Amino acid sequence: MQEESSMKVVRIAAPLRRQVLDNIREAIAVGRLPAGSRLVERELCEMTGVSRTLVREALRQLESERLVEVIANKGPIVAKFSARQVSEVYELRAELEGLASELFAERASEAQRKALQGAFAALREAYAKGEARGMLAAKTHFYDCLVEGADNETLGTMLRQLHARAMVLRGTSLSQPGRTGESERELAEIMKAIRRRDGAAARKASIAHITKAARVALQVLEIDKPAQDEPARRHA
Repeated sequence: MQEESSMKVVRIAAPLRRQVLDNIREAIAVGRLPAGSRLVERELCEMTGVSRTLVREALRQLESERLVEVIANKGPIVAKFSARQVSEVYELRAELEGLASELFAERASEAQRKALQGAFAALREAYAKGEARGMLAAKTHFYDCLVEGADNETLGTMLRQLHARAMVLRGTSLSQPGRTGESERELAEIMKAIRRRDGAAARKASIAHITKAARVALQVLEIDKPAQDEPARRHA
């Protein structure tokens, strides 16, 4: 995936602190801020164009999401995922997103089905362009539409709690050669089942998609394993 050249925050209607948080999280997801790299407040202020106070708030939130860790005598770094952590996130995603796909197929309104179809079309365009930020944003929107049509508030809350780690792992998976084409085909199978209103098939296709993404992410982790050694951490 191609890296986005700028992390500058564009002042729009959304709260500024939310934009700072989203921009840093996204930079982690696309690998601009790689696992294990130090997060120097001054440098982040220059990258985002905002105050140190906003950067500190974002780092605290990212630490609560387990995307940032604080190491004694070193400060905050981008967290590294262990194989076990990756497996756990994908196991949970498979169950929750599989259920969301099943419920969407059975419950979604026509308007929600059209919205999901539009999100899938936008995702295919983003895959074709191959730009990291665009792909992650499009896939997040696809899942937002899926969860909305599933019509289960508790399920949606649980998936949102997984959002940050899931986003980073999507970036890891999609960065691998050939993965975007595979992902598109797997998502197309989910869409076919949804169009048939076949909840069981939609769930099966969703679990298969996430299982394959997990395999890719774990392979990447295995390749990077020599760089995994690090000093003991502390949480601020």
